[in-house]
Amino acid sequence: MPRERDPLVVSRVIGDVLDHFNRSISIRVIYNSREVANGCDLRPSAVVNQPRVEIGGNDLRILYTLVMVDPDAPSPSEPNLREYLHWLVINIPEGTTTNLGQEIVSYESPRPTVGIHRIVFALFRQLGRQTIDAPGWRQNFITRDFAELYNLGLPVAAVYFNSQRERAVGAGRRQ
Repeated sequence: MPRERDPLVVSRVIGDVLDHFNRSISIRVIYNSREVANGCDLRPSAVVNQPRVEIGGNDLRILYTLVMVDPDAPSPSEPNLREYLHWLVINIPEGTTTNLGQEIVSYESPRPTVGIHRIVFALFRQLGRQTIDAPGWRQNFITRDFAELYNLGLPVAAVYFNSQRERAVGAGRRQ
């Protein structure tokens, strides 16, 4: 896909969170029965529980790290908490799910209060089994710096969805 039409480029996920990379593995992120597609809209009530994340491939010796961040926290116009870390799982064997990895930062569901937020899942291939320390806080996490610190290189896959505050019941049209 040409870079100018890549949804990760158009949405500025590449630029704000990630550098250009070549996808080399598949990733499926599924909330309940809905698979995340780049740019889809998911309400906060639909992402309360951690998703099922499936990593493609079939070589159990290859391990991955999954990072889930919100680059628009607390608001897209003033993202001074960019990037907010929602989830961090390491040592995920290829061809399996995050359930077989090691959760370093527990899942925290996105709850945007202002504007439309991009919620980004980035997958990195590890050089081998790793020990990664949990960051001291979730706000101002920088995916690029994290990847550099742990020698993860560029991502091998990424996907994102949009989320915004839900309207109160009876406060207008349904979302």
